[in-house]
Amino acid sequence: MNSPRLLAAAAFTALALASAPAAMAQQTVPAIEAGHTLLTINAEGSTTRTPDMASYSAGVTSQGTTASEAMGANSQAMARVIAALKKAGIADKDIQTTNLSLNPVYAEPKRQPDGSFSGEPRAIVGYQATNTVNVRQRKLADTGKVIDALVTAGANQVNGPDFTLSAPDAAQDEARTDAIKTARARADLYARAAGLRVVRIVSISEGGGYAPQPMIYARSKAAMESLASAPPVAAGELQMSVNVTVQFELGQ
Repeated sequence: MNSPRLLAAAAFTALALASAPAAMAQQTVPAIEAGHTLLTINAEGSTTRTPDMASYSAGVTSQGTTASEAMGANSQAMARVIAALKKAGIADKDIQTTNLSLNPVYAEPKRQPDGSFSGEPRAIVGYQATNTVNVRQRKLADTGKVIDALVTAGANQVNGPDFTLSAPDAAQDEARTDAIKTARARADLYARAAGLRVVRIVSISEGGGYAPQPMIYARSKAAMESLASAPPVAAGELQMSVNVTVQFELGQ
């Protein structure tokens, strides 16, 4: 039999657990003076920059009747592609393998006289090997020339580029400043309309980041084989954006 003391302890524990969520909820409500109003503003700040770096992927897909034949041909072609990258001035640290795969190639499924497909297993008729590297391009003016060199060296897959900033912190801080200015101006507007004034900022939380205007360069194998000169590549602009949630205390 449970003693009165144990029952009382259990009841106290249950009461404490039940009241914990309510206490936590109360702690999340900012403390403001009696008679004052809490105003929450969501605002966005942004700034634009000309990108100074790009990244793109380049690779080779090769086929052979055997796995070793496909991989051997792919390795030789990829070695030429990497050599072309280095010759174009791309540093070793800016070349990274991101995909290396070898897969069987199956024959087309057989059809029955009625047009349906046969349930027979499909035969392996060859193999396909793929090797892809990601490239960081630090001299944007050379992007088109480097891509042309890749295609000439044997790359039959080129995707990108994605433009970025090598040092984004200053632009991000500018966007933060713009977001806070926007939030404060909006809070002043609400306060005046309500016959109040902004007493102080209670809390600030942030979200957001890059909002790039993408420029995509991608060509089919046939198109790249017919490429006769360096493709034009436009870097455009990057927009850095930050979203903030700011809580203001309003009073008389």
